[in-house]
Amino acid sequence: MAYPRDISIADAIKRYGLPRNHKVHWSKARKDDVVRAVRERAISFHEARSRYLLSRSEFEQWEADYVASGGDAQGERTRMQDA
Repeated sequence: MAYPRDISIADAIKRYGLPRNHKVHWSKARKDDVVRAVRERAISFHEARSRYLLSRSEFEQWEADYVASGGDAQGERTRMQDA
């Protein structure tokens, strides 16, 4: 579990403004929100992958785009859980 035990996945999704499921238009901002939530451990990589039907390579591309646009000033790598 990536998020604190006292916060439900629904609360984490609301806090980060994430879509409830994969049936949305994936704008750059929405992709960045998902990447940021995973990087900040609000949700796990596995949760994002299953909830949004992402392949590992698709998420990695979203992450690379996020970093390239200045989304990660520290340049840390995401700690993704093996799926």
